[in-house]
Parts: sequence; C-alpha cells; structure tokens
Amino acid sequence: MRLTDPTAGRIVYRGTDILGYSRRAFRPLRREIQMVFQDPGASLNPSMTIRQTLREPLKLHRLAQGNELEARLQETMRLVQLEPALLNRRADQLSGGQKQRVGIARAIASNPALVVLDEPTSSLDMSLRIVLLELLESLQERLGMTYLFITHDFSTVRHIADRVVVMYLGKVVESGPVDRILDDPKHPYTQALIAAIPIPEPRTRPRARLEGETPSALRPIAGCPFQDRCPHVMPECREGEIPTVEIAGRDVACLLYDGRGRRAEAPAASGAA
Repeated sequence: MRLTDPTAGRIVYRGTDILGYSRRAFRPLRREIQMVFQDPGASLNPSMTIRQTLREPLKLHRLAQGNELEARLQETMRLVQLEPALLNRRADQLSGGQKQRVGIARAIASNPALVVLDEPTSSLDMSLRIVLLELLESLQERLGMTYLFITHDFSTVRHIADRVVVMYLGKVVESGPVDRILDDPKHPYTQALIAAIPIPEPRTRPRARLEGETPSALRPIAGCPFQDRCPHVMPECREGEIPTVEIAGRDVACLLYDGRGRRAEAPAASGAA
C-alpha cells in the first residue's frame, strides 16, 4: 500500500517493482490496491458520515458523479449487507460489525484488484467473525478480487486462504498451499502454531510447547530467527542465512531438511526428532 515506504527491498506487483514509482506514478494503483484495517473504529473518520466516507474514493478517482454516484453508494452498501439508510450516520453511531462492513465497503468501492486485510475479524466475537468471513468470500467470488489476508488465526486461514505464508520476526519460514501447510506442517514454528489451535479433544493430540520469549525485532539475528525457541536448534542454525528448500509441495526455511526435500540428520543432543 506504501502507506509507509520500506527502507530496503522490493514490492513486486504484476511483475513490476512498484517501490520505485514516484508518488504521482503510484497514484493510479491507489484505486487498484485497497486495504481493510484491523480497527474500524480508528480507521474511520468520526466527523464524516458513511456517505462522505464511501464517496471520497469514488470522487478522488473520478469513478462516478451525480445520480450515478449515489446509486453506486447504495449498491456498495447492499454488497456488504448494510441498509443504504445508514449512509447518513457517522461511524460512532454504528456497531463494531457495521463499522467493519463500512471499512470493507470503502475498500471495494473503487473495484480494486487486490485488497489487503489486516486482522479484519480480530475485534469481533466468534459469531460475527463467521458472518464476516462468509461475506468476504461472497464478495471475492462476485467481484473477482485477490485478498492478502493477515491473521494469527489458523482457523480463519483454513476457511479463507488458498495459499499461506508463515512468518517469524519478518522472515518467511514456510509457504505453500493451505491444506499442505495446515495438515502437515514442516517448520517447527508452524508446527507450534497449529498445535496451539483449540480442538474438541485436546488429550488426543500432543501439544508442542514453545519456551522463552519472542526476541526483539530490532536486534539483528544471524541465522534462523526462530533459533532461541526451537526445540531442534543446531549450531548451524546460528550461522548465516537459512536456505529455503522445497519439500512435499511447499517451501521451508529450515536446516532440518536438506536440498533434496528429506529430513536432515541432527545431533542427538539437539533433541531433534
């Protein structure tokens, strides 16, 4: 989204590094790439009505005006299952679920190709989460959008994702099709995350417990970022970049596996299985 520009790296979108775009050159992509924020109460302007909030992107990108603009506002409200009558209210007059739907409506108003969703269900109770996820799925199918969905909830990942990228301290540790990752996790961190998912019969499955604290992201770490909490850590894990290998249809950055996709032998003292 380039709301904050990174200090290094690339942002490749449709095969082009858009980090090198000037602000003016990037502006057309503002219509194509939209975002739904984690806290709808903080991301909606309390001094604006819902009509003003949804009208802003349409006017800014010159997508509609006059009667067409009003018709489009009402249709967008119906798409997110809100009554058009709510257009005259302010955000502080809506419930949490309604606010998040307005945030979604603002994001889809310009017919984007990509929508970034940052923990969009974290502020809602479980019943509202399910309803919102079903809404997002129906919108994706109807409007043909791609979602980049950021979440800590693996049950949500299974429900909505096609592919998953697991990160620890900003580093990708495992990525691939969602079923492969969730049904057969390879990286120790992914295994611990999935083991922490609540299940009806907890005694039937051993739980992987993580020791220690998450280190500061401000402290440079040589080697694997998960090394201080990993039960299988080896001396080699603390040296240099950890290569990514393909194994069983996914990519894993872990020295427990060699470049041919097989489990590597680890010293017995490390506690590796």
